Amino acid sequence: MKETKLTAKSREAKGSASAGRLRRTGWFPAVVYGEGRPGLDIQLNEHDFVMMLRSHRSENMILDLAVEGRDKPFKVMLKAIQHHPMTGRVLHVDFYEISMTRKIEIEVPVKLTGIPTGVANEGGILEHVLRTLTVQCLPADMVEEFELDVTDLHVGKTLRVRDVKVDAAKYKMMSDPDQVVAAVAAPRTEEEEKAEAEAATAAGPEVLTEKKEEEGEEGAEKGKEAKGAGKEAKAPAKEGAKAPAAEKKEKK
Repeated sequence: MKETKLTAKSREAKGSASAGRLRRTGWFPAVVYGEGRPGLDIQLNEHDFVMMLRSHRSENMILDLAVEGRDKPFKVMLKAIQHHPMTGRVLHVDFYEISMTRKIEIEVPVKLTGIPTGVANEGGILEHVLRTLTVQCLPADMVEEFELDVTDLHVGKTLRVRDVKVDAAKYKMMSDPDQVVAAVAAPRTEEEEKAEAEAATAAGPEVLTEKKEEEGEEGAEKGKEAKGAGKEAKAPAKEGAKAPAAEKKEKK
């Protein structure tokens, strides 16, 4: 595993307002966590950090993190990266201090290699079901990816976690060995696609009809209520019409 050097500065100011001001200067906040001590607040140069990430295929890496004012660098791993949901810019990073003699648990991406015979000769479709494997290993034994050859995979066949070749002396597999990593599915026939389209078309009008019926029933109920209200409104008008006649009779 290639080790990378990164330089950081200590960070005193905290809070969202100070973090926003920091990002506008081309830096961003980060924290270094370790066992038996509180997190260390630092700040990193965004450009330098992004360039460092681009030189790695995955985020599994060991960093020599040198913090200004500290005698020696920290041996750390990336724990979490927070990105802006719209721009993708790095907002915050968490590091975790490690020991080179203690095993750690990491997720390693699985890279599929080769063209399955089920795709090339049988018209199948390759499905990459499980994209990462969880393993335990020493930090020095970390890899950026595991490779899985799918060349001999026929339609209807699968490759599972146990088929991924790893050095058992270095890596303890934590993922379920029976979990499917890759499979070649049979292509859908025209009849299946046509039947699915017809089923979707048939389902549409039923929903609309039901909705119209509900609206009709609701409209009928509103009509009845309106009709009833109209009758009630006419009754006082008749009583009111008799009143002047009665008053006129008394005057006579």
